[in-house]
Amino acid sequence: MRNKLVITLTTVYGSRQYTFNQVAKYLLLIFIILAAISFFVSNALLVVKTDNLSDLEEDHQVLSDNYEMMVGSQQLYIDELKDLSMSLSSLKSERDTLEEENIRIGELNTSLDNSLFGLERLLGMEHETEIDPHRAELLTIEANKRLFFLHSIPNGVPIQAIRISDKFGPRIHPVRKKRVVHQGIDFKANRGTPVYATADGIVEFGGFHKSSGFGKLIILQHNFGFKTYFAHLDAVKVKGGEFVSKGQLIGLSGNTGLSTGPHLHYEIRHMFTAIDPEPFLSWNITNFDSLFTKVKGVKWASLKEMYPLNQHSQLSQ
Repeated sequence: MRNKLVITLTTVYGSRQYTFNQVAKYLLLIFIILAAISFFVSNALLVVKTDNLSDLEEDHQVLSDNYEMMVGSQQLYIDELKDLSMSLSSLKSERDTLEEENIRIGELNTSLDNSLFGLERLLGMEHETEIDPHRAELLTIEANKRLFFLHSIPNGVPIQAIRISDKFGPRIHPVRKKRVVHQGIDFKANRGTPVYATADGIVEFGGFHKSSGFGKLIILQHNFGFKTYFAHLDAVKVKGGEFVSKGQLIGLSGNTGLSTGPHLHYEIRHMFTAIDPEPFLSWNITNFDSLFTKVKGVKWASLKEMYPLNQHSQLSQ
């Protein structure tokens, strides 16, 4: 028994013994030693492989990051090329635009010279063969001066009428049958015909004016003491206190108040005095000076001291 190896296995069913001779014992011992060596060697190799795998994963991550950086850089280059291409296209477009602008400026200069000569004729000023900057400035000031007064003082017709049915002056009133002074002009027009302001101003009154017999009436205040009256209207399109501009729609013609038929009664007053509107109807930029000789009772001479009128004399000094 000394040279035998006895292995006892105990289970729930009992114990069993196995015996090995000396050779088997050595073989088993060698097997156990080899198994232990194999276990430790395998563990060592596993640790090495694990470290190598970690290194490979890190290298893979670095490569992946580098790849993404390369892709991003490539996309950045593509975007920059697109921007550069767009910039070149924009520059080409701007160059073409500048060339067209240069051509247009050349044409505009020629047109401007012709326009200034035309403005000179329009204003009735003495013609000069050459228009220098000083002459152009004088023409511009004169045109602006006239436009200022044409917007400030009533002028032009207030309505596209069929005809003028009654003028300014003494007459027999068609309703009262008494001889009175007709203080305006009557424009025969269909009911609902648009009525326009004849100068810039402010609405003094807009509504039904029973005591005057004007029916629906609009009174506009203008510069330099002028007023305009628009009577017998069918509708009033403005309210008291509103600012209006020349040519603005202010009402519709009608037959309200003491009236025998659809028409517009139009008056121009200066300092509460009625003035014949007829010279004002045809007054414009080409016959600008005519009004100051045709219309009496207004001290036009004092207007020469006012700012837009005295610019010409200031520049001449």
